[in-house]
Amino acid sequence: MTSAAETAGFWCGLCRKHPVLQTMQAGFCFPQEAVSEKFPEGGGGSGPGTIRRGTGAVLSAMKTLNQNRKLLWFTLLLGLVLAGNIIAQGALACFTWTMGAYINETGWIALNFILEFATLFFIVFLLAGLVLGIPSEKAGSRSFFGGLDMAKKYTKKIAVWSLVLALAGMLIFGLYFYSSDWLPQDNLLPHITGTLFGSILTPLTEFPFNPALTPFSFFNPARVGGIAPVSWIYPFGIAQALVFSEINLLLLILTPFVVPLLVLEKDSLTGAVTGSFALIKKNAGETAVCAVFLCSLALGVFLTYVLVQAASGMIAPDEAVLARPEQAWIALALVYDGALFCFAMILATVGGIASRDLCISAKSRPAEKSSVPAGEAT
Repeated sequence: MTSAAETAGFWCGLCRKHPVLQTMQAGFCFPQEAVSEKFPEGGGGSGPGTIRRGTGAVLSAMKTLNQNRKLLWFTLLLGLVLAGNIIAQGALACFTWTMGAYINETGWIALNFILEFATLFFIVFLLAGLVLGIPSEKAGSRSFFGGLDMAKKYTKKIAVWSLVLALAGMLIFGLYFYSSDWLPQDNLLPHITGTLFGSILTPLTEFPFNPALTPFSFFNPARVGGIAPVSWIYPFGIAQALVFSEINLLLLILTPFVVPLLVLEKDSLTGAVTGSFALIKKNAGETAVCAVFLCSLALGVFLTYVLVQAASGMIAPDEAVLARPEQAWIALALVYDGALFCFAMILATVGGIASRDLCISAKSRPAEKSSVPAGEAT
């Protein structure tokens, strides 16, 4: 079996540089009583009720998804986009490996940027369709595909915003891979980024995320570059896609209200970005609680892989590992990985709905009045 260190090292060899790894509103989604209970004063403010309002937004988004099952088309299409990104990353890894002598670092970065821009464009477009496809009292009955049709009017704004996100993502990616070249050796950035990405990549070299228990578990055909074809998707494609997915998720969390403001308020891109930060400040507590709640759910389910490892004997000595029924555990791993991926896509859908609801809630809250009496103002 290939050790985790060997697999990670082999994946890193595909990159042009080695990573630095140091050991609401009522009438939309909320019923009237839900708004008054979960979002007093329109959902803003802070204090003991912040956690209740933040978790309430997530639970309300789950209820919205349950009542409007057609929104699950967003979940399916988002999953297909990310699966396509994984396959494309695997193809890019194969192309880079076999044609490495003809591709310089600039070309490699350009290919990754094009792939990221295409992926982000589809994700943002789908998110716009989700925001517009949620039924409301004023607009009457809607569907997700109806929302996608309405989102076509904002294609230019969506493309520009996707371009901005792709550029920002490549900048963060460059800091991760190239920071050791220009930062002092004792700088904390390489340690932080190495821990951030390494903590996700390391478990992926293990069962059940790596169900290829032997080099010939899936394929024993002609190889490409000396590597089994499936290996270009896992670990290379998935590992590369996950690095960019972490970056993209971070950027979307930092700008959660840009898409709702673009398509609901019809703001300009500049106005939507500045408005998003203003709404985050206005709704900071609830927004943070929403993000933490969803991330905690995702982490809790993700950690169940330890139980699958224990059940399969992965934690046992090598003799026990070699004695297990290989094909049965491969099937279990594939089913588990598929279920985990579907759960992640559902959480992403819930997060998109919650961001829309929080945006509406914050916009509906009246501006805070000054505490200084008008007669005393100078």
